[in-house]
Amino acid sequence: MLKKRGAGVLLHISSMPSPYGIGVFDENVLSFIDKIADMGFTYWQVLPFNPVDASNSPYCSPSAFAGNYLFINPKKLFDTGLIDESDLNENIYHGSPYTADYNFAAEKRLKTLKKAFLNVDEKLAKEIKAFEIENPWLTDFAVYMAVKELEGEKPWWEWEEKHARYYDCIKDVYSFEKRAAFWKFVQYIFFRQWFEIKEYANKKGVAVIGDMPIYVAMDSADVWSNLPMFLIDEKKLKPEKVAGVPPDYFSEDGQLWGNPIYDWKAMKKDGYSWWLQRLGFALKTYDVVRIDHFRAFASYWAVPAESKTAKVGEWLDGPKMDLFNKVFEKFGKNAPIIAEDLGTFGEDVVKLLKDSGLPGMKVAQFAFDPNGDSSHLPHNAVANSINYVGTHDNNTLLGWLWEAGEAERKFALDYCRFKGENWGEGGYRSASCRSVIETVWQSASNVAIVTLQDMCGFGADARMNVPGVAEKNWAFRTTAETIASIDKDYFRHINSLYRRMYPALENE
Repeated sequence: MLKKRGAGVLLHISSMPSPYGIGVFDENVLSFIDKIADMGFTYWQVLPFNPVDASNSPYCSPSAFAGNYLFINPKKLFDTGLIDESDLNENIYHGSPYTADYNFAAEKRLKTLKKAFLNVDEKLAKEIKAFEIENPWLTDFAVYMAVKELEGEKPWWEWEEKHARYYDCIKDVYSFEKRAAFWKFVQYIFFRQWFEIKEYANKKGVAVIGDMPIYVAMDSADVWSNLPMFLIDEKKLKPEKVAGVPPDYFSEDGQLWGNPIYDWKAMKKDGYSWWLQRLGFALKTYDVVRIDHFRAFASYWAVPAESKTAKVGEWLDGPKMDLFNKVFEKFGKNAPIIAEDLGTFGEDVVKLLKDSGLPGMKVAQFAFDPNGDSSHLPHNAVANSINYVGTHDNNTLLGWLWEAGEAERKFALDYCRFKGENWGEGGYRSASCRSVIETVWQSASNVAIVTLQDMCGFGADARMNVPGVAEKNWAFRTTAETIASIDKDYFRHINSLYRRMYPALENE
């Protein structure tokens, strides 16, 4: 996997068509898989499956392992007799099909799942227990969610002392048994539904690329239950340093993310067991795992917790190959992992990428400096890389063309051999978008990936995320009609022409 030429489509579950206000694991996902498989795509990339934060971002989640219950298909609950028709109908959404309504979905899905939980029989209870035994993270997550509910949804460091201290709390786990049992049920249902989808994709010859945020939220089951693995004052229950990136051309204050920093010395003593467990579960959940902010494994920007900006900080050494030697020892040298090596760079990142042998990323929208020879230009791409027309953090391709400076846009269009006059015309057959897509497809990169928005020639209003902006992100959603309208013959042609139709899942 990732060693042969292939192509993929980036579309998150939340963006899928559905009658439930947000995409779910239903027949619309199966239809999407059918469509991209028929076009010769061999990869489908999703964004993190983790529960989202208050801004609907999956990159600052209360769990590095758990799945987002909003994606659970209510119809499947009805089909298996866990809810009745009136419960199912309560989940039907009557708002815009082009926007993911997280608030509606959260309210209805949680209410529905609590009703479904009341109908768990002995057979299902045994299946849930077997799932918990197979996945030890589930016990801590379920207790964390149970206590969080009991504590009025406050962050764990504001809980009663007996609850805030993990080892004290876990001794009294039976006090939360019923509440915790509900969350175990939810996660079992989530992954049962997902693995059915993944099995379908794999049978169609489509491998799933998942996404792993490097950091976890301070208010998470992972930090609460693994406190010694983070740079956190265990008496005050406060972080000593937090994550971010330093000032650069784009931000004079840098970006202060606020996530707690790993205590890599403690993790090394522990044999990196938490990371191995996390990666192992991710590699079971997906076929390939993209690790976000890979550069932090080489060195990371650590900001004093009391700082108001990321200006004040220092570069500290990450675990480098010490961690990845353990990873390859457990999962093999050819473990299907993609390194998101974008952002602030350095020779240590270049060395780690080379030493690990992992494929890095190229993004066409970063390539077209009219006065430079960017490493992102398709002619500079190496085979061992994943080449993106744009990622979920970029503008759509059409939106980018409109917002680019004149010199940058002219260079991009010349480089991509755009011959038309109306570069600003979008739609399913946008000539300017196709010229960029084809140029990426011609690159030496083993894998080329395009977002669904760029396949459709959509404008900036279809953008998924604007980094550093808290509002109005993650809301893009499409319809079954839109997916059906994509020019199948065109994408099948370029996948064949540029030799990107090799099966991703056949044995190496």
